Amino acid sequence: MLPKSDKNPLDLFRSRLSQILSHKHPLYKLANQIDWTVFEAAFGETYCPDNGRPAKPIRLLVGLHYLKHAYDQSDESVVLRWLENPYWQYFCGMEYFQHELPCDPTLLVKWRQRVGPEKLEKLFAETVACARRESLLDDQDLLFVNVDTTVQEKNIAFPTDARLYNKCRLKLVKLARKHGLNLRQSFTHKAKEALVKQHRYASARQFKRAAKMKRKLKTYLGRVVRDIERKADSEAFELWEALKQAHRLLAQKRNSKGKLYSLHEPDVQCIAKGKAHKRYEFGCKVGVVTTSETNWIVAVNAFDGNPFDGHTLDESLETMERITGKRPLAAYCDRGYRGKKQIGETAIQIAGTGPRDKLHFEKYLSKRRSSVEPTIGHLKSDNRMDRNYLKGTTGDKVNAILAAAAYNLRKLIRAFFFSPYCRLLEGLQLLYEKQKWNTQVCEAI
Repeated sequence: MLPKSDKNPLDLFRSRLSQILSHKHPLYKLANQIDWTVFEAAFGETYCPDNGRPAKPIRLLVGLHYLKHAYDQSDESVVLRWLENPYWQYFCGMEYFQHELPCDPTLLVKWRQRVGPEKLEKLFAETVACARRESLLDDQDLLFVNVDTTVQEKNIAFPTDARLYNKCRLKLVKLARKHGLNLRQSFTHKAKEALVKQHRYASARQFKRAAKMKRKLKTYLGRVVRDIERKADSEAFELWEALKQAHRLLAQKRNSKGKLYSLHEPDVQCIAKGKAHKRYEFGCKVGVVTTSETNWIVAVNAFDGNPFDGHTLDESLETMERITGKRPLAAYCDRGYRGKKQIGETAIQIAGTGPRDKLHFEKYLSKRRSSVEPTIGHLKSDNRMDRNYLKGTTGDKVNAILAAAAYNLRKLIRAFFFSPYCRLLEGLQLLYEKQKWNTQVCEAI
């Protein structure tokens, strides 16, 4: 059912938050600058008009998601901190200080599943629109952008064959008992002993003995699978889905494609980005587009599978055009995008390539390409993109969108911290630099 306003008559004798809070606080200012009616129009159609109990206000749920990723909180902790922080309550649309939790933390999960990643993109788009309304991001900033990809790791344990065999066997034994199957042997004690030995042999670099224990675990899994297939009912859908995973796990080899790395997250990909400290990362690939001069994120996409970086470029630029309404003149990328020179009206500039006798502003933009790297670092360390706890490929897209929205939100908060005089001086300095830059660009064109 659609949200309804439930005003208490006793609130007439209470002080409003707007009368108590400091009007100079950045969250107070930001709460008045964001256009909350955009979310009412976008998400209202996902609610049933007149059935069920009244829903929680849309602004409350949107604000909680902004605060969750901006301050690196979980669903549980953001609700608890909201209860203690009057500025958070005002940001989420409360008129009076609240003394009860706004909602159950599980409601945030259900709301994300109801809305979906396509509509949640409105949260990210509104941060960009707010920056443009406040003259922190103008059309000139959108002419030149930096594009890069990173890996959004999933919340899974490091996959090894021995551990996966044992986990799959435990899952099958549990489901078999749930459906009333009397297995011939579950290998509970033998598999546990073999797994411990495998870990110890591998730690001691006795790889032949470790491989022998791994083969034992694979044998135990295969015997349990065959026993369940003989006795399972054809209507036990959950059990047969687990058996499909087991067959996929037993069939895969070292060089197989589409390997299974996690039982509860079967879509996880193994991605190598050439890092010395982390050779392989398990998750999904995320494309990030930032403005070259001011480092605002203007597009973010989570991609299924493990596509070549150059093949993701077109979708990233289309997302930027959908969010901002502008198409950049040039996109600066690293050498992972080799092979792309032009996409529509956008020229693709690869770092370390091209003529040496470039103009001054071209050299400057080429050097600014690396500014996207610390932006990705902040997304991971500050905005919950380091480890994704949301389920499935939909969770990958939702987490990437909310992390990018929170990054822009933090930039807005920092902008509102400045006094008007500091912002005026900074604006004059940027204006002077952009006028010089415009002169060089016009001469080059």
